Amino acid sequence: MKIGHIPVLVREVLATLQPRAGGVYLDCTVGGGGHAEAILEAAGPPCRVVGIDRDPEAIRVAAGRLGRFGDRVRLVREDFRELPRLVSELRLEGLNGVLFDLGVSSLQIGDPSRGFSFSIEGPLDMRMDRESGAPAARELLHELSEERLARIIREYGEERWARQIARWIVSARRQGSLETTRDLAAVVTRAIPRRFWPRRIHPATRTFQAIRIAVNQELDGLEEGLERAAGLLKPGGRIVVISFHSLEDRVVKHLFRRLAARGAVPGVRILTRRPVTPTAEETAQNPRARSGKLRAAERREMEGDV
Repeated sequence: MKIGHIPVLVREVLATLQPRAGGVYLDCTVGGGGHAEAILEAAGPPCRVVGIDRDPEAIRVAAGRLGRFGDRVRLVREDFRELPRLVSELRLEGLNGVLFDLGVSSLQIGDPSRGFSFSIEGPLDMRMDRESGAPAARELLHELSEERLARIIREYGEERWARQIARWIVSARRQGSLETTRDLAAVVTRAIPRRFWPRRIHPATRTFQAIRIAVNQELDGLEEGLERAAGLLKPGGRIVVISFHSLEDRVVKHLFRRLAARGAVPGVRILTRRPVTPTAEETAQNPRARSGKLRAAERREMEGDV
């Protein structure tokens, strides 16, 4: 089976998690299963991985990729924000490691029908779970006010041209020319003066990011989900988080600092003073990895821990 998912920072994830035989690991965003596969191979049996993802297509692809590991893998279609409910259902206490690979996967970007890419013609969808009943990107782009669109693009995309882009989006939808991903990319490109286009990324990158975050409510409950996951670690267990834009990275950084300072989770120690980023070799092979940032923390053994 052809696998379209290319995991990011795999060597760095393994070096940080240090998976071991007999360990139990939780992959909260299993995607195409690349990181889970690497963990299972590195540790060997009887290491086990529980993989969670809200995208049913991701679960299907991960099942195909990880099927050879048999009952060492359990895949669950869920949102990691539901961890408080899932803890007892999945028996998640006492984990050796937890991994979060946030954002959109290459599996999703590469599928034109998902509408995540500005370079591939597709519907304005962008939903990670198309069966959830949540509104797609087209609904937001056609129904939200110009002011609300500008706020989303500015806050979630950190786009300085947000107000002008929102104005052009409203104009395009009135004219009936805002139906596909390429329509949106063209509108954004025209809205930003040519001399102000970013040098290293497509002019529509930040706007697509912002709309995707809004569609999937990616920042809602992120901090609570991460904190709950950290609380599931046994002494010596580690949590690794890969983020792809500054908003997510900021949440992770501040949460780890808070947990380490206040002891909200006993004995948390930050392992990464600065985020770990992909090597030049990796970004050359997989350009989508270039914005990845890895942060990690560990639950230290406390007096009284067994």
